[in-house]
Amino acid sequence: MKRNVLVFPCGSEIGLEIFRSMNLSTHFELWGGSSVDDHGKFVYKNYIGNIPDVGDQSFLQKIKEIVKKYNIDFIFPAHDSVILKLAKEKAAGKLDCDVITSPLSTCEIARSKKKTYDFFTNIIPTPKIYQKSDLSENDLPVFLKPDVGQGSKGVHLANTMEEVEFYCKNNPSLLLLEFLPGKEYTVDCFSNKDGKLLFVQGRVRNRVLNGISVNTSSVKDDRFAELAEKINNKLQLRGVWFFQVKENRMKDLVLLEIASRVAGTMGLVRAEGVNLVLASIFDAMGYEVDIFKNNYDMVIDRALENKFKHDLEYGHVYLDLDDLVIYEDKVNPAVMAFVYQCINKGVVLHLITKHRQVLSETLEKHRLTGVFDELIPVNGQQEKSDYIKERDSIFIDDSFSERKKIHEAHGIPVFDSHMLESLMEKF
Repeated sequence: MKRNVLVFPCGSEIGLEIFRSMNLSTHFELWGGSSVDDHGKFVYKNYIGNIPDVGDQSFLQKIKEIVKKYNIDFIFPAHDSVILKLAKEKAAGKLDCDVITSPLSTCEIARSKKKTYDFFTNIIPTPKIYQKSDLSENDLPVFLKPDVGQGSKGVHLANTMEEVEFYCKNNPSLLLLEFLPGKEYTVDCFSNKDGKLLFVQGRVRNRVLNGISVNTSSVKDDRFAELAEKINNKLQLRGVWFFQVKENRMKDLVLLEIASRVAGTMGLVRAEGVNLVLASIFDAMGYEVDIFKNNYDMVIDRALENKFKHDLEYGHVYLDLDDLVIYEDKVNPAVMAFVYQCINKGVVLHLITKHRQVLSETLEKHRLTGVFDELIPVNGQQEKSDYIKERDSIFIDDSFSERKKIHEAHGIPVFDSHMLESLMEKF
């Protein structure tokens, strides 16, 4: 029997990475929850909307109702504030399910930069914290950062005393930190139920967009493991976690933050064979987790992803062969993903083609024999529109003129290969 896992908020970059790490697992049924209609609604097959914000007084009651109604076994928090809130409620015995994160005391320290730096004083390098009254021109530039926050939201680099005054006036709670000019690294880690550190790997942010790392590659540096061991020995960490460091002027690594959660770009280590999301769930279930990494290096590059929602219903698909199913003498995998989606749904597939070679031989060559429900060879004197009979049909062809003829003759939706992504559904 599958165990039910609620991801909240499911549309965050963290929630989307959890989905990509778990959605094809035979052991778990994923449920996505959100307070707003974000991208998670287009990704999660089981979607629960209108959950109150984590700061709302009705948040806990709604979560408890969802846990009971959908028999939720685990909640995977996908935002720092949600992690702390649910860790508190779980520690107080107010939740009838497990929360995938570290113990409450760890979550409280990790949520505050000031608490984190104080906790690790004289253990690992942390940024120097200035008091505004003691700050001088010689200390500039300084980095201003919220004590509680995530990503690059609310952070500023101040090069003058006037800029410091301006930013502090707008937000007096900002921390004034030593400026670290060197490279920044994220280090993905995993600690098991016995507190043993099983995995450490660093990565560098090669390109950042809107505070999110969109190009990342692995970095080998023995210092990452040394710092991870010191953090793990001091804090009680469990499951997936990460920390971020940056080089100072002397090239020493200085701690920026620790987070007891999934990172949005952990897809890099997942692609290298280490699924830290699934490992965390199995560890929470009491299993002995083993981790190994494939012997190759990866680079991940991210961009906005399209997901679509439509009201189109169809029971028959007529599609062309040349330059569509077969493109430059190769099977087009994007088209075949749609073809097999149709097979899964019981949609009838009609291959309608003016192919000039022996059709059966071409299909056999490309291992397409038996894929389509009907083969319709069309000679040069015939029109493809003559063969389409069903009103609940759609037509797919690379040729604009063919699509135009079909649309005018039957009034059915027509597509080319560049439009097929809009027909792909949740899986």
